Amino acid sequence: MKKSILVIDDSPFAAQQIREVVEGKGYTIVACAKDGEGGIEKYRELHPEFVILDIIMPGIDGLETAQILLKEDPAAKILMLSSLCDASTMEEVRNIGLKYLIPKPLDADVLLATLELLDR
Repeated sequence: MKKSILVIDDSPFAAQQIREVVEGKGYTIVACAKDGEGGIEKYRELHPEFVILDIIMPGIDGLETAQILLKEDPAAKILMLSSLCDASTMEEVRNIGLKYLIPKPLDADVLLATLELLDR
């Protein structure tokens, strides 16, 4: 059975790139949202097994979106993805309660390996 992923990223290119990497590897993209508000709605509606979430987006950013999702579902499996992968951003991600932040541009092997870690 394929594991479901919700992608929340304002970049159509990034969303397509994620789709190309994960599909055929045991995952399926159930929805894509272009901002935090839409992502929260989709999460509530679909209850995906994983969320791949960009940090920089219009409206509610990825950090706030992650906080809202974790407040509603503490077991949510969220993978942050961003071009901002410095020490202070990683600290913010960890303070929210997340373990994984992977850099853009996306590396397919890193994404797949991190999803496997998140699934443990």
